[in-house]
Amino acid sequence: MNHCCVIGGDGFIGTWVVDRLVQRKKKVTIIDRNSEPTRIHPEAARYVVGDYGQKSFLKQALQGVDEVIHLAYSTVPKTSFEDPVEDIRNNLPATVTLLDVASSVGVDKFILMSSGGTVYGKVDKVPISEDHPTNPISPYGITKLATEKYAMMFSELKGLPVICVRPGNAYGEGQKPFVGQGFVGTAIASVLKGRQVTVFGETGTIRDYIHVADIADGIIAVLEHGRANSCYNVGTGVGRSNKDILAEIATFAESAGLKLRVNTLPPRPFDVPANVLDSTKLINQTGWKISVSFEEGIKRTWDWFLTGHAGDNK
Repeated sequence: MNHCCVIGGDGFIGTWVVDRLVQRKKKVTIIDRNSEPTRIHPEAARYVVGDYGQKSFLKQALQGVDEVIHLAYSTVPKTSFEDPVEDIRNNLPATVTLLDVASSVGVDKFILMSSGGTVYGKVDKVPISEDHPTNPISPYGITKLATEKYAMMFSELKGLPVICVRPGNAYGEGQKPFVGQGFVGTAIASVLKGRQVTVFGETGTIRDYIHVADIADGIIAVLEHGRANSCYNVGTGVGRSNKDILAEIATFAESAGLKLRVNTLPPRPFDVPANVLDSTKLINQTGWKISVSFEEGIKRTWDWFLTGHAGDNK
């Protein structure tokens, strides 16, 4: 039985990943900084409170661990822009420490969650493949890219088998609204609470919105079939603007007798105008495919919020 450690397993994506690992009969340890789990996890998963930036803690926690999936990150693009130094301080040293310890204890595979939405920066055309130049325009994207570079350095110098995952914009049941990230969840929660939905720019940005179940499946596909020392996009290949998202949500709002009110503000300088991912490499090498359509995903997310399950995972 492989032992997989999920750093940040109490988060939105992490919760879905943990469920899939348990379904595959893996021994699962969740490491998170929350003193108690904020989400519901399978009984088979062990929850450990700790700081993944502390070397002494990690050396003990990773003993006997075969695989590490690193999902933890403590900032979002907006906060990184407001305080770039804090973005580096809160994320990069801890990740480098984790990579160092994982190398020393002989982890068989290390999956690093990067960011498909920010590491590429401004592009001339979409969808974007993994070999596209990486020129991020936000501190968040720069730090994410730096974690990738450190991971590949540990791969080259210490033989740590690393795979980087670059996902699109996750949404779905269990997404927490109003945290500076996750437009779909925040938009739905805003409608239900009678708040305005803020869009930056006339139609907002164009993003590759992908249901969290498909991201979790993509991470598992990479874990099981991905090639070490490489990067994989996890996206749908379809771009949608903020206004496209709101148009889909509007149909559910109207059926519930609710109004969707939009507050349009100027574009933000750190937002890439368009980001859509080409996942051909992931599909061809692992057999992964999209299982939740956009329409189904929005309906599932709306129903989850509408029925008051915001305290549950999904």
